[in-house]
Amino acid sequence: MTSETPGRRARLARMWRTVLTSRATRSRPGRGQRRLGASVKLVGALLLAGFAYTAFAPGVAAQEQPLSPTAAEGKELYDNNCISCHGRNAQGVDERGPSLIGVGSAAVEFQVETGRMPMSRQEAQAQPKPPYWSGEELEQNIAALSAYIQELGGGPEVPQNLGAVLDDGDSAVGGELYRINCSSCHAYSGGGGPLSSGAFAPSIMEATDRQIYAAMLSGPQNMPVFGDNQLTPEEKADIIAFIRVLQDDGDPGGVFNLGRFGPSTEGVAVFLVGIVALVFATLWIAGKS
Repeated sequence: MTSETPGRRARLARMWRTVLTSRATRSRPGRGQRRLGASVKLVGALLLAGFAYTAFAPGVAAQEQPLSPTAAEGKELYDNNCISCHGRNAQGVDERGPSLIGVGSAAVEFQVETGRMPMSRQEAQAQPKPPYWSGEELEQNIAALSAYIQELGGGPEVPQNLGAVLDDGDSAVGGELYRINCSSCHAYSGGGGPLSSGAFAPSIMEATDRQIYAAMLSGPQNMPVFGDNQLTPEEKADIIAFIRVLQDDGDPGGVFNLGRFGPSTEGVAVFLVGIVALVFATLWIAGKS
Protein backbone atom coordinates (compact mmCIF):
# COMPACT_ATOMS: atom_id res chain seq x y z
CA MET A 1 0.00 0.00 0.00
CA THR A 2 2.72 2.41 1.01
CA SER A 3 4.92 1.39 -1.96
CA GLU A 4 2.08 1.94 -4.52
CA THR A 5 1.26 5.52 -3.46
CA PRO A 6 4.34 7.22 -4.95
CA GLY A 7 3.88 5.40 -8.25
CA ARG A 8 0.24 6.40 -8.45
CA ARG A 9 1.15 9.99 -7.70
CA ALA A 10 3.77 9.96 -10.46
CA ARG A 11 1.26 8.60 -12.97
CA LEU A 12 -1.30 11.23 -11.96
CA ALA A 13 1.31 13.98 -12.34
CA ARG A 14 2.26 12.79 -15.82
CA MET A 15 -1.42 12.58 -16.77
CA TRP A 16 -2.05 16.18 -15.68
CA ARG A 17 1.01 17.43 -17.52
CA THR A 18 -0.17 15.70 -20.68
CA VAL A 19 -3.67 17.23 -20.37
CA LEU A 20 -2.31 20.71 -19.74
CA THR A 21 0.18 20.47 -22.60
CA SER A 22 -2.52 19.35 -25.05
CA ARG A 23 -4.79 22.24 -23.97
CA ALA A 24 -1.96 24.78 -24.38
CA THR A 25 -1.12 23.37 -27.79
CA ARG A 26 -4.75 23.57 -28.91
CA SER A 27 -5.14 27.17 -27.65
CA ARG A 28 -1.84 28.44 -29.20
CA PRO A 29 -2.43 29.75 -32.80
CA GLY A 30 -0.36 28.30 -35.62
CA ARG A 31 2.19 30.25 -37.69
CA GLY A 32 -0.29 30.76 -40.56
CA GLN A 33 -2.93 32.08 -38.17
CA ARG A 34 -0.42 34.51 -36.64
CA ARG A 35 0.55 35.83 -40.09
CA LEU A 36 -3.08 36.22 -41.10
CA GLY A 37 -3.83 38.13 -37.93
CA ALA A 38 -0.86 40.46 -38.45
CA SER A 39 -1.94 41.10 -42.04
CA VAL A 40 -5.48 41.94 -40.98
CA LYS A 41 -4.18 44.37 -38.36
CA LEU A 42 -1.85 46.03 -40.90
CA VAL A 43 -4.61 46.45 -43.47
CA GLY A 44 -6.90 47.85 -40.82
CA ALA A 45 -4.25 50.36 -39.73
CA LEU A 46 -3.69 51.49 -43.34
CA LEU A 47 -7.41 51.89 -43.96
CA LEU A 48 -7.77 53.89 -40.76
CA ALA A 49 -4.86 56.14 -41.77
CA GLY A 50 -6.37 56.64 -45.22
CA PHE A 51 -9.77 57.58 -43.82
CA ALA A 52 -8.15 59.98 -41.37
CA TYR A 53 -6.09 61.66 -44.14
CA THR A 54 -9.14 61.97 -46.37
CA ALA A 55 -11.18 63.49 -43.58
CA PHE A 56 -8.66 65.99 -42.20
CA ALA A 57 -6.16 66.77 -45.00
CA PRO A 58 -6.82 69.76 -47.26
CA GLY A 59 -8.19 69.04 -50.68
CA VAL A 60 -5.43 68.03 -53.05
CA ALA A 61 -7.45 66.94 -56.04
CA ALA A 62 -5.52 67.67 -59.21
CA GLN A 63 -7.18 70.36 -61.22
CA GLU A 64 -6.04 71.56 -64.60
CA GLN A 65 -5.05 75.20 -64.43
CA PRO A 66 -6.95 77.32 -66.95
CA LEU A 67 -4.87 79.05 -69.60
CA SER A 68 -4.57 82.80 -69.72
CA PRO A 69 -6.31 84.51 -72.67
CA THR A 70 -2.96 85.02 -74.44
CA ALA A 71 -1.96 81.38 -73.89
CA ALA A 72 -5.37 80.19 -75.09
CA GLU A 73 -4.81 82.12 -78.31
CA GLY A 74 -1.37 80.52 -78.52
CA LYS A 75 -2.89 77.06 -78.12
CA GLU A 76 -5.12 77.69 -81.11
CA LEU A 77 -2.09 78.75 -83.16
CA TYR A 78 -0.20 75.69 -81.93
CA ASP A 79 -3.01 73.31 -82.91
CA ASN A 80 -3.10 74.82 -86.41
CA ASN A 81 0.63 75.06 -87.09
CA CYS A 82 2.74 72.94 -84.73
CA ILE A 83 0.75 69.93 -83.57
CA SER A 84 1.68 67.64 -86.48
CA CYS A 85 5.38 67.67 -85.52
CA HIS A 86 5.37 68.40 -81.79
CA GLY A 87 2.31 66.40 -80.71
CA ARG A 88 -1.05 67.22 -79.16
CA ASN A 89 0.41 68.10 -75.77
CA ALA A 90 3.81 69.29 -77.05
CA GLN A 91 5.33 65.96 -75.99
CA GLY A 92 7.07 65.58 -79.37
CA VAL A 93 6.65 63.11 -82.22
CA ASP A 94 9.32 60.55 -83.13
CA GLU A 95 11.31 61.50 -86.24
CA ARG A 96 9.26 64.70 -86.64
CA GLY A 97 9.85 67.12 -83.81
CA PRO A 98 11.20 67.22 -80.24
CA SER A 99 9.24 67.77 -77.06
CA LEU A 100 8.58 71.41 -76.16
CA ILE A 101 7.97 70.72 -72.48
CA GLY A 102 10.44 72.82 -70.53
CA VAL A 103 11.97 74.72 -73.47
CA GLY A 104 10.31 77.94 -72.33
CA SER A 105 9.23 81.01 -74.21
CA ALA A 106 12.85 81.87 -75.12
CA ALA A 107 13.04 78.93 -77.54
CA VAL A 108 9.73 79.89 -79.16
CA GLU A 109 10.87 83.47 -79.66
CA PHE A 110 14.15 82.47 -81.27
CA GLN A 111 12.81 79.70 -83.52
CA VAL A 112 9.75 81.57 -84.81
CA GLU A 113 11.31 85.04 -85.18
CA THR A 114 14.27 83.70 -87.18
CA GLY A 115 11.98 81.65 -89.44
CA ARG A 116 13.46 78.32 -88.36
CA MET A 117 10.01 77.20 -87.29
CA PRO A 118 7.94 75.97 -88.92
CA MET A 119 10.50 73.92 -90.84
CA SER A 120 9.94 73.56 -94.55
CA ARG A 121 11.43 70.04 -94.56
CA GLN A 122 13.25 67.60 -92.31
CA GLU A 123 17.02 68.07 -92.47
CA ALA A 124 20.11 68.12 -90.28
CA GLN A 125 19.40 71.62 -89.02
CA ALA A 126 16.61 74.15 -89.25
CA GLN A 127 17.53 76.84 -91.77
CA PRO A 128 17.00 80.52 -90.97
CA LYS A 129 14.55 82.16 -93.36
CA PRO A 130 11.96 84.94 -93.38
CA PRO A 131 9.43 84.31 -90.58
CA TYR A 132 6.07 82.72 -91.32
CA TRP A 133 4.22 85.86 -90.21
CA SER A 134 5.23 89.49 -90.49
CA GLY A 135 4.65 92.85 -88.85
CA GLU A 136 2.30 93.14 -85.90
CA GLU A 137 0.90 89.68 -86.60
CA LEU A 138 4.36 88.22 -86.03
CA GLU A 139 4.75 89.96 -82.66
CA GLN A 140 1.27 88.98 -81.50
CA ASN A 141 1.60 85.35 -82.57
CA ILE A 142 5.06 84.98 -81.01
CA ALA A 143 3.71 86.41 -77.75
CA ALA A 144 0.73 84.01 -77.83
CA LEU A 145 2.76 80.90 -78.69
CA SER A 146 5.40 81.81 -76.11
CA ALA A 147 2.77 82.23 -73.41
CA TYR A 148 1.21 78.85 -74.25
CA ILE A 149 4.49 76.91 -74.20
CA GLN A 150 5.58 78.71 -71.04
CA GLU A 151 2.35 77.90 -69.18
CA LEU A 152 2.35 74.35 -70.53
CA GLY A 153 5.79 73.28 -69.31
CA GLY A 154 7.78 76.25 -68.04
CA GLY A 155 11.37 76.98 -68.99
CA PRO A 156 13.73 79.91 -69.60
CA GLU A 157 12.31 83.32 -70.46
CA VAL A 158 13.94 86.40 -71.95
CA PRO A 159 13.87 89.14 -69.27
CA GLN A 160 11.14 91.71 -69.71
CA ASN A 161 13.62 94.49 -68.92
CA LEU A 162 16.18 93.22 -71.42
CA GLY A 163 17.09 96.72 -72.55
CA ALA A 164 18.06 97.75 -69.03
CA VAL A 165 20.10 94.56 -68.61
CA LEU A 166 22.02 95.13 -71.85
CA ASP A 167 22.78 98.79 -71.13
CA ASP A 168 25.48 97.80 -68.65
CA GLY A 169 27.29 95.42 -71.02
CA ASP A 170 31.09 95.69 -71.21
CA SER A 171 32.38 94.85 -74.68
CA ALA A 172 35.96 94.25 -73.47
CA VAL A 173 34.84 91.65 -70.94
CA GLY A 174 32.38 90.31 -73.50
CA GLY A 175 35.16 89.81 -76.02
CA GLU A 176 37.03 87.55 -73.63
CA LEU A 177 33.86 85.61 -72.79
CA TYR A 178 33.00 85.30 -76.48
CA ARG A 179 36.42 83.90 -77.36
CA ILE A 180 36.15 81.33 -74.58
CA ASN A 181 32.54 80.21 -75.12
CA CYS A 182 31.47 81.11 -78.67
CA SER A 183 34.37 81.53 -81.08
CA SER A 184 35.02 77.80 -81.53
CA CYS A 185 31.73 77.53 -83.46
CA HIS A 186 30.80 81.06 -84.59
CA ALA A 187 34.44 82.02 -85.41
CA TYR A 188 36.32 84.94 -83.93
CA SER A 189 34.67 87.35 -86.33
CA GLY A 190 31.11 86.05 -85.84
CA GLY A 191 30.79 84.68 -89.36
CA GLY A 192 29.89 81.16 -88.25
CA GLY A 193 31.22 77.92 -89.65
CA PRO A 194 30.45 74.27 -90.48
CA LEU A 195 29.97 71.55 -87.87
CA SER A 196 29.68 67.78 -88.16
CA SER A 197 26.83 65.74 -89.68
CA GLY A 198 25.58 68.53 -91.92
CA ALA A 199 25.05 71.04 -89.11
CA PHE A 200 26.57 74.50 -88.96
CA ALA A 201 26.99 77.46 -86.65
CA PRO A 202 25.19 80.39 -88.29
CA SER A 203 26.55 83.89 -88.69
CA ILE A 204 25.55 86.23 -85.88
CA MET A 205 26.22 89.41 -87.83
CA GLU A 206 22.52 90.01 -88.53
CA ALA A 207 21.12 88.70 -85.22
CA THR A 208 19.31 91.07 -82.88
CA ASP A 209 20.12 91.45 -79.19
CA ARG A 210 16.96 89.61 -78.20
CA GLN A 211 17.64 86.73 -80.59
CA ILE A 212 21.17 86.31 -79.22
CA TYR A 213 19.95 86.35 -75.63
CA ALA A 214 17.16 83.85 -76.42
CA ALA A 215 19.65 81.58 -78.22
CA MET A 216 21.98 81.53 -75.21
CA LEU A 217 19.05 80.60 -72.95
CA SER A 218 17.53 77.91 -75.18
CA GLY A 219 20.53 76.38 -77.00
CA PRO A 220 19.05 75.85 -80.48
CA GLN A 221 20.25 72.95 -82.63
CA ASN A 222 23.84 72.06 -81.68
CA MET A 223 24.40 75.10 -79.50
CA PRO A 224 24.77 74.36 -75.77
CA VAL A 225 22.44 75.99 -73.27
CA PHE A 226 24.06 78.86 -71.38
CA GLY A 227 21.75 79.17 -68.40
CA ASP A 228 22.24 81.77 -65.71
CA ASN A 229 24.39 79.32 -63.77
CA GLN A 230 26.83 79.07 -66.72
CA LEU A 231 26.72 82.70 -67.83
CA THR A 232 25.06 85.26 -65.59
CA PRO A 233 22.73 87.85 -67.14
CA GLU A 234 25.52 90.41 -66.76
CA GLU A 235 27.95 88.16 -68.66
CA LYS A 236 25.37 87.61 -71.39
CA ALA A 237 25.03 91.38 -71.65
CA ASP A 238 28.82 91.67 -71.98
CA ILE A 239 28.89 89.13 -74.84
CA ILE A 240 26.07 90.93 -76.65
CA ALA A 241 27.93 94.23 -76.24
CA PHE A 242 30.97 92.66 -77.92
CA ILE A 243 28.82 91.27 -80.76
CA ARG A 244 27.46 94.78 -81.29
CA VAL A 245 31.04 95.93 -81.81
CA LEU A 246 31.58 93.16 -84.38
CA GLN A 247 28.39 94.14 -86.20
CA ASP A 248 29.16 97.87 -86.23
CA ASP A 249 32.88 97.58 -86.91
CA GLY A 250 33.99 98.43 -90.43
CA ASP A 251 35.23 95.48 -92.44
CA PRO A 252 38.86 96.03 -93.51
CA GLY A 253 38.28 93.71 -96.46
CA GLY A 254 35.69 96.00 -97.96
CA VAL A 255 33.42 94.31 -100.46
CA PHE A 256 35.73 91.33 -100.83
CA ASN A 257 35.75 90.31 -97.19
CA LEU A 258 35.83 86.52 -97.74
CA GLY A 259 32.88 86.08 -95.37
CA ARG A 260 34.92 86.98 -92.28
CA PHE A 261 35.48 83.30 -91.57
CA GLY A 262 39.03 83.84 -90.39
CA PRO A 263 42.47 82.76 -91.63
CA SER A 264 41.29 79.51 -93.20
CA THR A 265 39.41 81.17 -96.05
CA GLU A 266 42.18 83.74 -96.43
CA GLY A 267 44.75 80.96 -96.79
CA VAL A 268 42.65 79.18 -99.41
CA ALA A 269 42.18 82.43 -101.31
CA VAL A 270 45.91 83.15 -101.23
CA PHE A 271 46.67 79.65 -102.51
CA LEU A 272 44.03 79.57 -105.25
CA VAL A 273 44.53 83.12 -106.45
CA GLY A 274 48.03 84.12 -105.46
CA ILE A 275 49.91 80.88 -106.12
CA VAL A 276 48.04 80.23 -109.38
CA ALA A 277 48.81 83.76 -110.52
CA LEU A 278 52.50 83.27 -109.67
CA VAL A 279 52.61 79.96 -111.58
CA PHE A 280 51.12 81.51 -114.72
CA ALA A 281 53.42 84.53 -114.40
CA THR A 282 56.42 82.22 -114.12
CA LEU A 283 55.33 80.23 -117.19
CA TRP A 284 54.76 83.43 -119.16
CA ILE A 285 58.22 84.76 -118.25
CA ALA A 286 59.80 81.44 -119.10
CA GLY A 287 58.02 81.37 -122.46
CA LYS A 288 59.18 84.87 -123.34
CA SER A 289 62.76 84.07 -122.50
